[in-house]
Amino acid sequence: QVQVMESGGGLVQAGGSLNLSCTASGLTFEDKSWGWFRQAPGKEREGISCIDSTGGIKVYQSDVKGRFTASRDNSKNTLFLRMENLKSDETGMYYCAVVSTPYCTVVSPARDFRAWGQGTQVTVSS
Repeated sequence: QVQVMESGGGLVQAGGSLNLSCTASGLTFEDKSWGWFRQAPGKEREGISCIDSTGGIKVYQSDVKGRFTASRDNSKNTLFLRMENLKSDETGMYYCAVVSTPYCTVVSPARDFRAWGQGTQVTVSS
């Protein structure tokens, strides 16, 4: 049984920072690339970041570069996202998932990934 759980969201003022975490169980975590995805109200889910198995490759959506930082702790099966200088349009539900390619060449979930967690809500007030 594969389970993922996101945490760390909350209410923050524009310009503030937040740290998200994602823990996974029931699968081999350390040999996979993982990504963060956001679904804003009324919009499709989109890829925000990707980090490869060792953390040596990191890819970000263009509008978050320089403000968001992905990291991981393979010993704890945990993925992180540090978000700084948050903007109001970055409000949404944030999810983590296995990424479809091993080197983050595209930030999309693996086609056979079915273990979406509950997500963690990030609300950025203006």
